[in-house]
Amino acid sequence: MGFILGVLILSFLVNAVTIVPFINLLYKIKFKRQKQETRDALNKPTPIFDMYNRKKAGTPIGGGFLLIINTTLIYILSFPYMYYFWLPVYSVYPNITSEIKILLFGFISFGLIGLYDDIKKIFFGRQENFFGLRLRHKLFLEIILSLLIAWWLYAELKISIINFPFHGMIDLGVFYILFAAFVVVAFANAYNITDGLDGLATGILLIALLAFWVISGSILDTPMTLFIASWLGSILAFLYFNVYPARIFLGDVGALSFGATFAVVGLMLGKTFSLIIIGGIFVLEIFTSLIQLLSKKYLGKKVMKVAPFHLWLQSRGWHESTIVLRAWLATIVMAIVGLWLAFIT
Repeated sequence: MGFILGVLILSFLVNAVTIVPFINLLYKIKFKRQKQETRDALNKPTPIFDMYNRKKAGTPIGGGFLLIINTTLIYILSFPYMYYFWLPVYSVYPNITSEIKILLFGFISFGLIGLYDDIKKIFFGRQENFFGLRLRHKLFLEIILSLLIAWWLYAELKISIINFPFHGMIDLGVFYILFAAFVVVAFANAYNITDGLDGLATGILLIALLAFWVISGSILDTPMTLFIASWLGSILAFLYFNVYPARIFLGDVGALSFGATFAVVGLMLGKTFSLIIIGGIFVLEIFTSLIQLLSKKYLGKKVMKVAPFHLWLQSRGWHESTIVLRAWLATIVMAIVGLWLAFIT
């Protein structure tokens, strides 16, 4: 445990040292949030969103790129150190290599989709008359990657069971691939939707990952525990610069990567229901957005004044910092409930 805590501290220090020069670099290359008019999935203007987020224009985005690079390097370099000093490596899976591969593939591949989206938003959004990747293109890429991850979970790690609290286990067989792919895509987009207020998504993820860190440590899964430790250290350093008023945003490169990987961690730990409970704010955000989208498309009217939920709270007069802090508190409660469910089932 001492080594794993050391990895978390190292990750925090590396990211704390590199983030300020990285922010300066983003300013230099003009990798900043634009003043362009945003549009929803139906290609309709979102004036309420623009009203509350206009002041954020000019803030650098792409912080997720730095966190992905630093977390990945620290995680990979931890293993040679452990083997050199004969530190034991335990895993709940017979194939440790596959476990590491799945974690890093989800972490990096979804980040690449997000990076491409960020680049299009910043440098090509006006010329091509749309903001970032079109929804169908983004979803297509996400589904392909999620199906590959789900296949590896099923074929290489032999995961096919869902544990229902107070009920028991259900073996989905090959249909687990579709289920896991759906969960990964859903959380990737849920995190992206939630990442709309300074420190909101990052703080929620920090709390949620601490809960999963407890679970992975309790089952002695070294690759998972090391990965979460490396990731937590980077998030701690980033959150200092991301709280209100934010000096840097994750961008889609971080949001898609972090959401998808959060889902992968929950699936690999075999705690799907804990994933839904602990990540309850993410679920609420994407659910309200989906309901709003469907009502506008098929009913021709809005169910809510505006979505997602955090934006609706802003429209009701809640201050940004109040929403964020109360979301963190709610996540702490849900993390406790999620841990309880994880340990009794």
